[in-house]
Amino acid sequence: MRTLDFAPLYRSTVGFDHLSQLLDSIVQREQSQPSYPPYNIERLDKDQYRITMAVAGFTEDELSIQSEQQTLKVTGKKQADDKSRTYLHQGIAARNFERVFQLADHVKVTDAQMENGLLHIELEREVPEAMKPRQIPIGRAEDKLIQGN
Repeated sequence: MRTLDFAPLYRSTVGFDHLSQLLDSIVQREQSQPSYPPYNIERLDKDQYRITMAVAGFTEDELSIQSEQQTLKVTGKKQADDKSRTYLHQGIAARNFERVFQLADHVKVTDAQMENGLLHIELEREVPEAMKPRQIPIGRAEDKLIQGN
């Protein structure tokens, strides 16, 4: 495992001291998460994203999507199969899973759809007006003195 030195970052920024803790927790979580089911993360536009998960064999009722604070959790719980089967080869994984994604500030889940065994989760970054850049007018000190009298 490789460690990163964030000292240069701390010298030129304010309020990012939690960044190293966040990165460490993501690396630890990613190492402990299984690779099933496979997924893609796409950037569709400047503030739009899509997570696509291959969930072949699952129905919509067996899948759960939960968004809380800055975490997106996708869970699949396969219903028990009542049929007794004898497989010569079983290559289609139909096991339960839980996949957790860390979301950035102001990223919200906007939609989720199943299509051809793929679960598409649409995400969008919605930056509040108060957080958007704004132009600050520059006044003159003498104008303020005139208004005050």
